[in-house]
Amino acid sequence: MRRIWPRWHAKWSRLSSHLNESISGIRVVKAFAQEDREAMRFNTRNEELWAVSVTGERNWHIFFAVMNFLLGFGMFFIWYFGGMQILREELTYGILLAFTRYLWQLYRPLQFFSQINNFITRAFAGAERIFEILDTRSELSEDPEATPMPQMEGRVAFKDVTFGYDPGKPVLNEINLDVKPGEMIGLVGKSGVGKSTMINLICRFYDVNRGSINIDGVDIRKIRLEDLRRHIGMVHQDIFLFDGTIAENIGYGKPGATLDEIVNAAIAAEAHEFISIKPDGYDTKVGERGGQLSGGEKQRIAIARAVLHDPKILILDEATSSLDSATEKKIQAAIARLVKGRTTFAIAHRLSTLYNADRLIVLDDGKVAEVGTHEELMDRKGIFYNLVHTQQQTSAIVAVGGGKDDPSQDGR
Repeated sequence: MRRIWPRWHAKWSRLSSHLNESISGIRVVKAFAQEDREAMRFNTRNEELWAVSVTGERNWHIFFAVMNFLLGFGMFFIWYFGGMQILREELTYGILLAFTRYLWQLYRPLQFFSQINNFITRAFAGAERIFEILDTRSELSEDPEATPMPQMEGRVAFKDVTFGYDPGKPVLNEINLDVKPGEMIGLVGKSGVGKSTMINLICRFYDVNRGSINIDGVDIRKIRLEDLRRHIGMVHQDIFLFDGTIAENIGYGKPGATLDEIVNAAIAAEAHEFISIKPDGYDTKVGERGGQLSGGEKQRIAIARAVLHDPKILILDEATSSLDSATEKKIQAAIARLVKGRTTFAIAHRLSTLYNADRLIVLDDGKVAEVGTHEELMDRKGIFYNLVHTQQQTSAIVAVGGGKDDPSQDGR
């Protein structure tokens, strides 16, 4: 039984994962007419779970039946030979009854343990999976002597930083960068050159393999994680909202925030207008993952959340992608207010959105290839110039084909 129930949990996990994946991706399944394929995969996993369940239940019932048979046979044995001794007047009836009663006092706990053994075995199988997770060591650890930093200026310095998710295959190689407090840095480059990796390292989602990242002169590995992330705010391309109200999502980064603070943050993020016209205002339910809101509304709520969080280091990861022009202008205005006085790292494939950055960092093959303002890099006619030129050509093709306007078509 100890071997069967772990298998049962593994099969159940596979079935649950498949159901979650199929339901979450139901639009893709229907779009490609793969309902029959997904149904077959479900049936296969369901039959595997059924087979293990049948084996487990059969073995349990066989064990239970054998145990009851042995106990019943023992009583038969007692009554048979005890009865023979009574007929021969070698034993009194009262002694036989007393002996059978004592025997039942022994049998009842045995029956109880034979039944509970099945439940204990199942529990141990589930506990093993839980302890596998609990015993997993965290990839990051906080230094016991970490430096408290309740206040930060926002100076960020990369010193000979080398990092790879697989240490043998570096994504970033010998990165050196010094960012002043309040400076806006645009990270530019083709997909896969390490832009998001740099952001992950600043947030200390991973630790560098070699070199160091310092904030205000202190290695981030020596800063308390709570203090580090208290001073970092992020606005992602894929906005995640919790299944609660708009006010709860805006105030998520600042527990106990007052309604006035939440409203002021929404005003700064150009979100107050659309929130006010909703029937429940700030008490409007956003639904699971913000499903009741449009993409632009979710992004403005995310910006309001960052405004209220009031970080010294701000990270914008494709914060205006996939939006119509009118919505993008509103979000750009909100971001312009948000970046003031904050050290900002912005990633954007629409190069025009980085026109106002203090410096652009062009990454190529995991290294810093070019550094400068928009005009300086355009005059240099290097990698950045080629990227802008390619976007201009793409925008021209889209315009000729009747597609929607691309904000990057002016090369700014």
